[in-house]
Amino acid sequence: MKFAVNKKYAVLAAVNAVLLGTAAILSCIASAEAKSHTYNYAAERWASGGDYTQISCFFSENAGFTMDSVASARMQMLSNLKNVSIVPEEGQKLCPDGWSASLGQASIKGDLSGRSEAEITAVGGDYFLIHDFRLLDGAFFSDDDIMQDGIVIDKNLAWSLYGSNDIAGMTLTVNGSEFYISGVIDTPSTDEERECAGELPRAYVSYDGASLFASESEGFMGEGASALPSAFRKVTCYEVIMPDPVENYAYESMKGYFEGYGKNAEVIRNTGRFAASKRLKALKNMKKLAVRDSAVIYPYRENASRLAEYKLSYLYMWRIICLIIPAVTAVWIIVRCAKLGKKYIIKGVNSVLDFIEKRKMMKWREKNEKKEA
Repeated sequence: MKFAVNKKYAVLAAVNAVLLGTAAILSCIASAEAKSHTYNYAAERWASGGDYTQISCFFSENAGFTMDSVASARMQMLSNLKNVSIVPEEGQKLCPDGWSASLGQASIKGDLSGRSEAEITAVGGDYFLIHDFRLLDGAFFSDDDIMQDGIVIDKNLAWSLYGSNDIAGMTLTVNGSEFYISGVIDTPSTDEERECAGELPRAYVSYDGASLFASESEGFMGEGASALPSAFRKVTCYEVIMPDPVENYAYESMKGYFEGYGKNAEVIRNTGRFAASKRLKALKNMKKLAVRDSAVIYPYRENASRLAEYKLSYLYMWRIICLIIPAVTAVWIIVRCAKLGKKYIIKGVNSVLDFIEKRKMMKWREKNEKKEA
């Protein structure tokens, strides 16, 4: 038995299959893109399933935010949480936080003949916990270390100096000051991070370590700079993971605290920034992603995240476009089925009523035939 296939319906089915497949592929690409920027998932790593949010605060060079400001911000943050009955348990770190500032470029030399220029960043607190760099060798230094002369370098710098990643414990000099290599980390993994990081290798030192550099370094901390201060305290990026008892409470709390800095500060909610709903909403004003209206300094990972936001907004837009025809088709099928269903329901009800009526007539005839007999 041959079945006749309506060509229009066959074409419609094929178009819907292609569009649904494309939407599924776009969803997979968007999911992979978002998850690749692990920097924005510190809250999930810290408290899996918990109501925590990652907040980043970026400052301009002239904002005046320092290590003392970090202590004040932390006190205010804990006070705000106490107001909603959230207090740390004994020995608990309620709000991991980290801070950093770029030191610019420096000349780095290994024990052998290796030498390289590198971008140096001073970091403190839980910076390495929040940033989740992939450690290839050694360990991260911390504020609790007795000696603050550790340095974490990326693998490009490790190969330039020693031709290997396995060099934890060896020494190097930064503008003449000696450091030991605490750990070696991987280089940026995403296209956006590689684009924003630039070609120079990267190294990270503690704030106390930043004060150990030689006093005369041409081109370090800006061309012509003569010396670092005896105690380096400037902060251009403050990041925290804090409880979020009500949606956006953490973000609004931190944003309110930094309002006084005006355009010298910007507060970002990292957690959930790649959600489809937020990215589609951002399409209404993409200028904010493309045009900067402040002197705030963004680290390369934040710049990379902004590029990812831009890309994801359009991926989600095209996914919506691909789903329009299947959605309309689904509505048409539902309406058609409803109409057919209504038709067959009425037909079925009429058949039942006819059957009942016929049964009544048969019984009536049988009854009359018995009477006549």
